[in-house]
Amino acid sequence: MPDPTATVTEVAGRRLRLTHLDRVLYPRTGYTKAAVLRYYTLVAPAMLPHLLGRPASFLRLPEGVEGQRFWAKRVPPGAPAWVTGLEVRHRQETMRQAVVADLPTLLWAANLGCLEFHVPQWRAEPRTHDRLIIDLDPGEGTSVVECCLVALTARELLAADGLRCWPKTTGSKGLHLSVPLVQTPAARVAGYARELARRLRQSLPDLVVDQMAKQLRAGRVFVDWSQNNSAKTTVVAYSLRARPEPTVSAPLEWREVTDCRRPEQLVFTADQVERRLREAGDPHAGLADPAQAGELPPNG
Repeated sequence: MPDPTATVTEVAGRRLRLTHLDRVLYPRTGYTKAAVLRYYTLVAPAMLPHLLGRPASFLRLPEGVEGQRFWAKRVPPGAPAWVTGLEVRHRQETMRQAVVADLPTLLWAANLGCLEFHVPQWRAEPRTHDRLIIDLDPGEGTSVVECCLVALTARELLAADGLRCWPKTTGSKGLHLSVPLVQTPAARVAGYARELARRLRQSLPDLVVDQMAKQLRAGRVFVDWSQNNSAKTTVVAYSLRARPEPTVSAPLEWREVTDCRRPEQLVFTADQVERRLREAGDPHAGLADPAQAGELPPNG
């Protein structure tokens, strides 16, 4: 029997069947599935370069942020033939994961209830990375304001090593700094990340912790260097977050990091990010430029 909630449309030459468009996925704000699809359509030109070539992990919430949530890595049965995939080894098995290569694939995933998109720091081959992530996670008693202070010091240390970084919010409480690299062995990237975290702790001993133990994080910012492990993934720039309101992992200008004095200054909803992108362009446009990719220092 035909689904009365379904709408069939064509996007970039691909046929898409969209369902439950009036379903409210964020009850606090009334943000619907149709609004989610519209948001991803508008930000796709800026978002897709961060997804291209990388196996995606989807956080799916088909009933919305107050319903059941689950991670999806495998390309699901019934996926359109045009959804591209990548065979990825996970511990004892290999699975085919979707690569979000275009707008139809992005909307196909969002229609499945995927609110969050996460990818690793590598493309195609996990043994070499083309991106370094500095994940700044505020402990109890701190906020994104303290993360900004750490981010500014991290930028200085990276610049001294000949590397550039681009900041974004996590869409939750912290910050990410993204560093484009030439293809570099994964173990070397992970080692550099660990050493950078140690250097940040030495530079800001009263503010930074680089150890995993949660009891050490109160009043400090944890530099989570482990995000550079090949098995780890990070939320993509412009992805929605599965929080009470439709907040976004939003790319930032460095002046916004420098000027941050209150946590709410760096909280952006989908509507705000749409407006920012329309009026000021994409702060992360340079991140996808191959010419910006740096090399780790010889001892890195």
